[in-house]
Formats: sequence, C-alpha cells, structure tokens
Amino acid sequence: MKIHQVYTASELRNFTYLIELADGTAIAIDPWDEMVVNKLLGDNQLTLKAIINTHEHWDHIQGNPALVAQHGCEVWAHTNGQGKIPGLSRTLVAGEKITLDSGIELQVLDTPGHTFAHLCFLVLDKSQVKAVFTGDTLFNAGVGHCRSGDAEVLYQTVSKQFHSLADDVVVYPGHEYLENNLRFTLSLEPDNLNAQAWLQRAIESDPVVAPITTRIGDERLFNSFFRLSSPDIRERLDCLSATDKQVFIALRSLRDNW
Repeated sequence: MKIHQVYTASELRNFTYLIELADGTAIAIDPWDEMVVNKLLGDNQLTLKAIINTHEHWDHIQGNPALVAQHGCEVWAHTNGQGKIPGLSRTLVAGEKITLDSGIELQVLDTPGHTFAHLCFLVLDKSQVKAVFTGDTLFNAGVGHCRSGDAEVLYQTVSKQFHSLADDVVVYPGHEYLENNLRFTLSLEPDNLNAQAWLQRAIESDPVVAPITTRIGDERLFNSFFRLSSPDIRERLDCLSATDKQVFIALRSLRDNW
C-alpha cells in the first residue's frame, strides 16, 4: 500500500488522497475534482475501485459524479451522508475495518463535531495504528470549524479519539492550514519554540512539491486544541479555572473570529 497525498491548490487548500493497493486498484479520499484523481490513476496505472468521503461538504465530494460515471466505482461514507453525498453506495460504521492489503486495514471512526456525517480513518498495519485520515476534524495545528456541527461534540471527538493516539501516528488532514494555524498558536503562546520552528518550516515549504506531515506527538507540542492545560492559553482565554471542555469551546470560538 502507498498513500499519495496531493495538494490541489484549490481555493480552500484541499488535500486529495489516493491509496494505491498491491493489486493495481486504488481508493480515493475526498476527491477535489476528477482531474486530480485521474492523473494519479494514469501516472501509476491504477484502477479506481472506490471513493471515500470523510463528510458531505462540497469541496470533499465534488469529484464524485464524474469519477463514478467514468469508473463505475463505489462511494463509501457516513450513513448521515445519504441524500447529501453523490453516488453514496455503502455506508460505514464506527469500528468497521476495511482490508486494503495483506495486514493493512482502514478502521472507521465516527467523528461528529465539524458535521454530523463525518468519518475519520485509522491506518492499521498488523493491528498497529500508523496513520489517520482526519478530514476536517483535525488539521495540522488545529481542528475544524463547527458552523454545521457543534463545538462541544467536537471536543468529545477530539479528546476521546485523537488525544489518546500514539505520538508516532501520522496525520493526514483534509486541508493545508499549517502555517495559519501555527500563527494562531503563537498568538496564544508567543514563546512556544516548537510552534516557532514549525512555522519557519511551513513558510519555507512548497505543499505542491512535498506536503509537510505531522505526527500526533508534534500536535501535542503546537496544536492549541491538544494543549488545553497550557497556562498561557488559559490566561489568554480568561479560563484559568475552567474545565478542558470549556477551554476547547472558548478556543474554537476565538479561532472562528481570529
């Protein structure tokens, strides 16, 4: 199995992913458009067997109709995506495992908060979690907005399903927001040396050539939504004695208007 991470240079800075399998087939995750996916398929001589949509927002599904028409592929997504996600043919449930290659599986996570039709996916290698596709739930150095969801629910999702992941798990988000998110971190924690170093790296990088990936251990160092006990963050939010949930919700509200 090989994961192709493609920065689409779209107006919303989307990532599209293609999971290349040993049998010459592939699974596309959140196709921005059919041209991105078809180029990857052609360059690697692959056949598209399925699309996975992490959720129903237009920028994650707009490639579906053309790809289904061209390839006759299935579309897999959350059951709440019915009537919203074009071509949806298989609904996935939490805990379900999808075999990719020998010893390699995707495990489905039900991850509400950004929307209520959102799934994320753990990549398991011999039952060990190696990576996670996070859609718009978790970004590099941030989390998704809740304009069509709920911040309290997102807190439960992030704290229970992502804070507990091992440090070496690679994060594959739905958008390239690293630089801007790190600037938000530094607005709260100006002395965070890890955020400063990663910001410089983000500024100097070209996501078209080589997208930056982070690991969960990195997120603990500079993602404000993983740093709910930080005295600097709590003081900035006037939440010194608040619960972690209250800090998270206040952070999300501040980020909405930042």
